[in-house]
Amino acid sequence: MEEALRRQYLAAMGIETWVPRHPAGGREAVDTASEQPRPVAADVPTGPSPKTGGLSKQRHPGESREPEQTTRDWIPASAGMTNENVSGLALNTESGPPDWLEEVPPPTEEWASCEMPELLPAAVTSVAALDWTALAYRVTQCQACELHGSRQQTVFGVGDRSADLMVIGEAPGAEEDRQGEPFVGRAGQLLNAMLLAIGLRRDQVYIANILKCRPPGNRDPRPEEALKCEPFLLRQVALVRPRVILAVGKIAAQNLLKSQETVGRMREKAFQFEGVPVVVSYHPAYLLRSPEQKAKAWQDLQRAAMLLRA
Repeated sequence: MEEALRRQYLAAMGIETWVPRHPAGGREAVDTASEQPRPVAADVPTGPSPKTGGLSKQRHPGESREPEQTTRDWIPASAGMTNENVSGLALNTESGPPDWLEEVPPPTEEWASCEMPELLPAAVTSVAALDWTALAYRVTQCQACELHGSRQQTVFGVGDRSADLMVIGEAPGAEEDRQGEPFVGRAGQLLNAMLLAIGLRRDQVYIANILKCRPPGNRDPRPEEALKCEPFLLRQVALVRPRVILAVGKIAAQNLLKSQETVGRMREKAFQFEGVPVVVSYHPAYLLRSPEQKAKAWQDLQRAAMLLRA
């Protein structure tokens, strides 16, 4: 079918004529919308095309012919856009690739450094808002250091949660790890006797440790392990609100007071932790090995009792 005849049919049916952005004949603009259709004889053949035979679909009056779709973009001629004002939207294959494809990235040494911020131990800000139940659960779920892989269970703390005296030890031992309670076994029995000497039962004080998990082989806690556990202990002190803290042992005293002095030197000094008086003394396990130091420990207990009565 000739092009002019096709356009006449489309115009009679009210169908817009579509124009490709770049006609196949070249880049010259073609204003087909202004071209007038030529007269056509009345006897228009409707039979099958000689080239296609009877396989071609026969069109009926009123049926529109859809333009063939290709990978080109197509626009209606009535939109007022011709080849000239849309040519800039088409892919320009003659000018070569854009400049940014040729740009070379800077060498790696010129890139800005991307350093990770220092992580706070054990999520200090979140732990500080926990109540007793949530805090105890958080401790059981803690995996902040490698000790979680060897523990049988965590050792949270025990005693009166509103006690006037809070006893802080070092780390759980083998028996504490099995029972989940601090200061059991022979060291615990000696601590109970020391407390009774100043008129307090075990259940009248609150007992906790610097670490909540047992170090393998009962070794001393490492500084990084104490740092991971520190938020838990800080929250316990804040919840108990004791009047006096008794720190027993080098690890407890040094980590609590951020000091490197020996117990022998610290026990003769007055300290405070978060506004709470701290008395430093020897660990019950050390007193079992060095009974000659029990007299000094008794002096420390008397000083703690005096602060409680003040």
